[in-house]
Amino acid sequence: MKHEDIWRALDTLAAENGLSASGLAKKSGLDATTFNPSKRRMPDGRNRWPSTESVAKVLNATGASLEAFTALVSGARALASSAGTRTISRRVPLIGLAQAGSDGYFDDGGFPVGGGWDEVSLPEIADPNAYALEISGESMEPVFRDGDLVIVSPSAPIRRGDRVVVRTKDGQVMAKQLARRSARRVDLKSLNPEHADYSFDLSDVTWMHRIVWASQ
Repeated sequence: MKHEDIWRALDTLAAENGLSASGLAKKSGLDATTFNPSKRRMPDGRNRWPSTESVAKVLNATGASLEAFTALVSGARALASSAGTRTISRRVPLIGLAQAGSDGYFDDGGFPVGGGWDEVSLPEIADPNAYALEISGESMEPVFRDGDLVIVSPSAPIRRGDRVVVRTKDGQVMAKQLARRSARRVDLKSLNPEHADYSFDLSDVTWMHRIVWASQ
């Protein structure tokens, strides 16, 4: 268990509830600065870990289980596949993965716009800009198969190992696993070994969003 994994899990819980780190602290009855980035290290540079009490208050405030939080720490997607059993709260825009490379569906920030979208019911998630894509092709088998629906959250934090949707400046849109991201490059992995991996200059990537749920 790594220091950054714990903090990332807290950041993810905040994003899933439509909150900032400060907002999550307030909702949990803590000082607003408790989860600020400046509080994550000691003055001498050593790691500062969130207390078990503060984590317990976060879980109580958000309704998340300890098992769900542990899954976030280990790098699991934000919503498990079983989340499909949750109460449906709203409907979100849906297009096919191939369509996503066309003009008119996303604004410059990567948020869904335009009137050409279908709709699909969304498991409970707070991100108001979440959208759904229908997977096409075999590059993500056996995790995602042709025809699967995935929910994508522009607000969810991303780290190495997450499954993501990426759009490049030349209009390519792909669902891959983030293998590595540096200040200059993004390396993407196809889960199906029969398909090639990709590497792009960061300047060639228009946006990258995290897959937080799948219809499997």
